[in-house]
Amino acid sequence: MIESTPTNVFAAFEILLEEIEVEIDFINKAGAEAFKGSDYDGAHEALERAGQIKAFRDKIVALREEWETLEGTQTQRANMEEEALHIEQGFLGRLPRGLRTPEKAFYQPILKILNELGGSAKASDVLERLEQTMKDILKEIDHEPLPSGEIRWRKTANFARDTMVKKGLLKSGSPWSIWEISDFGRMDLTKRAN
Repeated sequence: MIESTPTNVFAAFEILLEEIEVEIDFINKAGAEAFKGSDYDGAHEALERAGQIKAFRDKIVALREEWETLEGTQTQRANMEEEALHIEQGFLGRLPRGLRTPEKAFYQPILKILNELGGSAKASDVLERLEQTMKDILKEIDHEPLPSGEIRWRKTANFARDTMVKKGLLKSGSPWSIWEISDFGRMDLTKRAN
């Protein structure tokens, strides 16, 4: 019988995504500095580079999801995700930046919060509630600042929001700084509650 270690692969995807997100964060900071210094060519170059890396990140997210489907049934995937939420930091040895809470762990809390707030809310209000909702899930590493100064879990939550828009769980084209649950997101929330 072939023994599988899906959690190791899942954890590897999370580490890779975290590293890519740190790179995006660094490029964003460099672009902001270039813009601030009136280096518009440098700012434009940083914007293009960040867009390329974000597109690459989206491919990694798709590969992670493909991996999950290869792993078996919904129950097996749910168990894998649950297990991944509770991975100890020493799981793969001490990592330079640690193993953060997986992006996917943010989906249901975000949907629940938006549903409780009537379907839409300011990003800042969602993030404030999200911190309270996920306080027992977020790891120590999640509370550390990235090079830009942004707290890691907030960056992960924002990337989760982007992925949720692509999946149709949240509405695209919402006003700036407003997060809105979609009809599909409400259906998903109801389905998982049953």
